[in-house]
Amino acid sequence: MPSDVTESSEGVDETENVHYEETEEDNDVSPTDLSEMLKEGTKESHDRAENTQFVKDFLKGRIKKELFKLATVALYYTYSALEEEMDRNKDHPSFAPLYFPQELHRKEALAKDMEYFYGENWKEKIQCSEATQCYVDRIHHVGQYEPELLAAHAYTRYMGDLSGGQVLKKVAQRALKLPSSGEGIQFYVFDNVSNAQQFKQFYRARINALDLDKKTKERIVEEANKAFEFNMQVFDELDKVGALLTEEAQDGGFPVHDGKGDLRKCPYYATKLAGTGDPGCPYHIAMALLKQPTMQCVLAACIALAAGVAAWYVL
Repeated sequence: MPSDVTESSEGVDETENVHYEETEEDNDVSPTDLSEMLKEGTKESHDRAENTQFVKDFLKGRIKKELFKLATVALYYTYSALEEEMDRNKDHPSFAPLYFPQELHRKEALAKDMEYFYGENWKEKIQCSEATQCYVDRIHHVGQYEPELLAAHAYTRYMGDLSGGQVLKKVAQRALKLPSSGEGIQFYVFDNVSNAQQFKQFYRARINALDLDKKTKERIVEEANKAFEFNMQVFDELDKVGALLTEEAQDGGFPVHDGKGDLRKCPYYATKLAGTGDPGCPYHIAMALLKQPTMQCVLAACIALAAGVAAWYVL
């Protein structure tokens, strides 16, 4: 699910729950501060991500439930990898000041969303897509071999979740008619962040306090741009899946194909069909065709003809 959306004060949760260190407004920012380098250095990538078709459709409320579920699956795998590497490097000097598992970690919240959408046995019903796996592999590489770059992935994900992600929460809840109690959108709920705006300021101050040389800072900005690229690849993949979905996709499992395009080119179907050797899914294609008005008329005519023949035979 994207979080690469410009922040709106309408979506920020101001509920007071817990206290954390507060910082002053960023009045004395310096171009050499890492947070400023990240902001300026990823501006173009941020704009590109925000203008992908998937994000634009999402913001307009044009999101199908099945596609939202698959996007949430992608987030589950992404945050599982990210938080595994954050736990691994929680004492590393280049990351330790940014380690806030109680406030930020999303895996547990995403597990709740998975159970809501897929049921108790949700782990058996989901799989990591090709684009998401590339993102996951990069996160693991960074965590294990270049932990000084882990801040780039944490910054890109969590700052976005606390900003544009809060707008997307409201859009998803309204467009998908999700329960007002929050089921299905727990990913966007930060129970232990009492004030999102203040926490982001605090987090940026922590980023600026990291003891890093100029070269390392530049590598972190470069890595943040890579993170945006991985996200855009996931969005593009979801766009392709969305093109194969009918308006009323099957609930759970894989989406119904509408008979358009090559089923084998869909990354989510490819793995499902790999073990069967089938070139396509006749059932899904047949069901999609039966949704067409022309085919329904033909079917009705055939049934009427069959009924007439049967009545003539009986008489």
